[in-house]
Amino acid sequence: MPSRLGPPPPAPAAVRPRENHEQAERLALSAATVRGAHLATAEVPGWLAERRRAHVFRVERIPLAELDAWSAEPGTGNLVHRSGRFFTVEGMHVVEHDGPAGDGPRRDWQQPVIRQPEVGILGILAKEIGGVLHFLMQAKMEPGNPNLLQLSPTVQATRSNYTRAHGGTDVRLVDHFVRPDPDRVIVDVLQSEQGSWFFRKSNRNMIVETADAVPELPDFCWLTLGQIAELLHRDLLVNMNARTVLSCAPYPDTSPGALLSDAQLLSWFTGERSRRDVRAHRIPLATVRGWKRGPEAIEHEDGRYFRVAAVAVRGTNREVAGWTQPLIEPVGTGVAAFLVREIGGVEHVLVQARAEGGFLDTVELAPTVQCTPGNHAHLPPADRPPFLDAVLAAPPSRIRYQALHSEEGGRFLGATSRYLAVDAEGTAAALDPPPGYMWATPAQLRALTRHGHYLNVEARTLLACLNAVAARSRGGM
Repeated sequence: MPSRLGPPPPAPAAVRPRENHEQAERLALSAATVRGAHLATAEVPGWLAERRRAHVFRVERIPLAELDAWSAEPGTGNLVHRSGRFFTVEGMHVVEHDGPAGDGPRRDWQQPVIRQPEVGILGILAKEIGGVLHFLMQAKMEPGNPNLLQLSPTVQATRSNYTRAHGGTDVRLVDHFVRPDPDRVIVDVLQSEQGSWFFRKSNRNMIVETADAVPELPDFCWLTLGQIAELLHRDLLVNMNARTVLSCAPYPDTSPGALLSDAQLLSWFTGERSRRDVRAHRIPLATVRGWKRGPEAIEHEDGRYFRVAAVAVRGTNREVAGWTQPLIEPVGTGVAAFLVREIGGVEHVLVQARAEGGFLDTVELAPTVQCTPGNHAHLPPADRPPFLDAVLAAPPSRIRYQALHSEEGGRFLGATSRYLAVDAEGTAAALDPPPGYMWATPAQLRALTRHGHYLNVEARTLLACLNAVAARSRGGM
């Protein structure tokens, strides 16, 4: 008599630990290793200079009318590319309420903004060499960098780039990140870009490990996290995209506690998001009030904030050797600083819940101070950003970290900020900070980088710098 039992049931699916503690320990080992298998740390600046000499790099300002393949869209005045790809420069109108919308606006402004709806890839390839994780960094030219060429991720590409909308060459090594092996992913998270200059822009921040052979390429080198930490203490060397990816690395949490539990910190932040009402919408660039268009740039009528300029670019190691494009050029050098203090023997930093018009979700956690001081120099002290004067007046003995870093060189021209970690001793930064500010540990911030749109890009840079300070204080192998 034939069996009616049918095929055997499938075997139960295997389960795995939700946290990869071994991976965190491997990252910690890499952070403690300052002797790399490829280059000595002291050799990296010379290697970058050699790569700069190996190529032709040239960036020249041009009038807006000389932008090739870009034009002012009829009816809106928006700067658009003839392909319909890459990005556009449009207008943005922002109204911010501190509480219910019926209370009246607290701030209301209009400005130009970059709209780039496609999600780019910022990916760093990792590989174990000699028992230590190394990370493949690229010497990449960006037209807006003050020194043009800096240390960048393995892959730094918009969708238009890696789908070759520009008609150029393939983006090297991008296949590791477009369809990564799930068992090899260390970091994969959408993170925001500058909400003051981008409209709801996100990039995919990734670290992916490989066991395969990787071709030796002249513009790439393998470095440990400890080596990169040392390089983060140098001005204008590690670019913004590398810093944001590295800030997301899941180091082990060795701190014994925090002023607020994780649930309390998230509750405070959720309350700030719920309390603030920020409404931003796109408007035609031609209608933005308070801004004027001249032959060389679009700029604010008071000469503050930033301008929209145009450049012609030549870079022989890029996917396209020459092009023109608009760039946002800030007026003045920015300051981004964490006030730092020990609470119960544990290092904490003072974060603010900061609203920016281009954010996807109201507010994100930002440094204690984040501004361009020159934009506020005309204001009385009471109207200047909180803690700005305390940071600017800090003596060297209270500065725990300081370096000049550039912002995203593919969209911003000469955008640099002085990044600092400043001891809070002697300031008005009390344990009970003013509304909109809260103390958190670096470990708590690292945990939040596993999720998108919690820490803004300036806070992520500072977190990467704090990781570098911690790595230096531990010493290295």
